Amino acid sequence: MGLLAGGAQGDRGGGDHGKGGQTAKNVILIVGDGMSIAARDAIRLATVGQDGQLAMDSLRYAGWTYTDSADTEDAVTDSAASATAFSTGVRTYNGAIGVDLDGNPVTTLLEDAKALGKATGLVTTAQVTDATPGSFGAHVPDRGDQSEIARQYIDDSRPDVILGGGEDWWLPVGEVGAYPDDPADSPPEVSKSTIGNLITRAQETGYTYVSTPEELAATKAKRLLGLFANEEMFQQAPEGEGDVYDPVVPLRDMTQKALDVLSRDRQGFFLLVEEEGIDEMEHNNNATLTLTAGQALDETVALITEFAAKNRNTLIVVVGDHETGGLAIENVDPDDESTDTGSTSPDVLQSSEDGPFPIAGSDLQFTIDWTTGSHTGAATPLTAQGPSAELLARAQHSTHVHDVILKAMRGGR
Repeated sequence: MGLLAGGAQGDRGGGDHGKGGQTAKNVILIVGDGMSIAARDAIRLATVGQDGQLAMDSLRYAGWTYTDSADTEDAVTDSAASATAFSTGVRTYNGAIGVDLDGNPVTTLLEDAKALGKATGLVTTAQVTDATPGSFGAHVPDRGDQSEIARQYIDDSRPDVILGGGEDWWLPVGEVGAYPDDPADSPPEVSKSTIGNLITRAQETGYTYVSTPEELAATKAKRLLGLFANEEMFQQAPEGEGDVYDPVVPLRDMTQKALDVLSRDRQGFFLLVEEEGIDEMEHNNNATLTLTAGQALDETVALITEFAAKNRNTLIVVVGDHETGGLAIENVDPDDESTDTGSTSPDVLQSSEDGPFPIAGSDLQFTIDWTTGSHTGAATPLTAQGPSAELLARAQHSTHVHDVILKAMRGGR
């Protein structure tokens, strides 16, 4: 079943050595939150056109993942259960962070990497304590307990690099950090840590804290905490209603710093990179910024493939954790328009078609249509290259992705 993507470009970086037996010194798992095959293809059309290829599509092997959680009430997964399946190999209930159906902690890939002597890192445009990164570095029954997730990063899992948003969860009520409470360009955002000043606590345990692009660029720290927004590193909203995608530090730059720091480790590293903007803009049926966030992700993947070309025992995996919005690519047709219900419910269609958007390198255009403001149960695309990547060229549950990565880090053991 293995689909071979980008044939002639096959061994562009990282290599495809070992047929499942070669050890992956470095593993970089890249999650496009909410990135379906339709979203990924819309990003391709808008960026490189019908005859072009995204960086994430140039990886040698392609497959797809079923994302079903083990929730007893919901048929469609959330990001927490999906990320936990990737991180632990265990299906669980929606909202669970690194725990099984009974709420028991399950070892994560980040913790496995640590046990193997590898450096570890979490990079995201969401809060660093949000569902996807949290599921790799913490164990809590409820994804909303973000201050506890932060505490566990500091006291327990101790990733070497933590970069993203979410300063509010690290500071107690009333204590303003680098990013002011209630900024004018966003919904109410205030400091809300339930367990004290966790930034100070991180510094006391050996982390260097940075909050600006300049500080991030200048630091030579071996253990690094960077928080660059109150909450997410963008403002999610429908078009023209306060929507902004302009992270203080772009995902590519945060990833570059993480690679610089983690690659110093002779035993290699495990790095999670997440672009949250795709999902959040899809929740708001905002096609324009969905594409923008997707392009930022692909620029980051291009950077990572360049790194892998120079560090050949590097496994790269790019995958979506679930589909959001029921996104569909359509021809421009004024007689085929969705109807705006005016509802504010995320489960009801929020907008008509978005667009038209130009297809790069042509005179053609396309529109994007939505069926929901919530998640759907569609499978998500996966591309990979490097040690054991060929084992991912199949239809699989996201738990299998965990199993392949773990085996690759262990060298087949």
